[in-house]
Amino acid sequence: MTQPIDPEVARRHAEKMARRKEVQDAEVAEKTLQKGLLMVHTGPGKGKSTAAFGLALRTLGRGGRVGVVQFIKGAWSTGEQEALSAFGDRVSWHSMGEGFTWETQDLARDIAAATKAWEKACALMADPSFGLVILDELNIALRYEYLPLSEVVETLAGRRAALHVVVTGRNAKPELIEAADLVTEMTLVKHHFKAGVKAQEGIEF
Repeated sequence: MTQPIDPEVARRHAEKMARRKEVQDAEVAEKTLQKGLLMVHTGPGKGKSTAAFGLALRTLGRGGRVGVVQFIKGAWSTGEQEALSAFGDRVSWHSMGEGFTWETQDLARDIAAATKAWEKACALMADPSFGLVILDELNIALRYEYLPLSEVVETLAGRRAALHVVVTGRNAKPELIEAADLVTEMTLVKHHFKAGVKAQEGIEF
């Protein structure tokens, strides 16, 4: 049951929130720039790609187009791919990985796949009809040196002014973090995998 609120407590709360609103409004008013963002989702925690696909929905909800390139993950079906396919050609999805490096066990093959994926990414980023491009697990490709880091960072930094790009994957390179506008690190606190729970449809894929 809700307890009655003391009028004096309510008054002090209202004053505190009014001061907070004044500060917040002033801070928001100072922000006048509008630009495409380079966003990096990294860290050992779960949810990096999931957050990126949340941004895809937000972009689609505002009438934009979304490009997706998956660098490591193979061509298996995922729930987000199935859901986003309902938007037709407003989503351009490319799963160009061949699985994780411990699955392929072939360095030349991994480099070739990453190179093709990067070429597709560059094509999507150059297409002015896309407002958001998601480069899923690009950080992994950079970590294993499948792609030249300096070239990738230079291209991302020199992208179209209005284009938003999200890069996901663990162990983001310092050079990419420096070039990014927004970096979020997902921290692992607890994971059900450690308790023997396998990857489940609708949660992991």
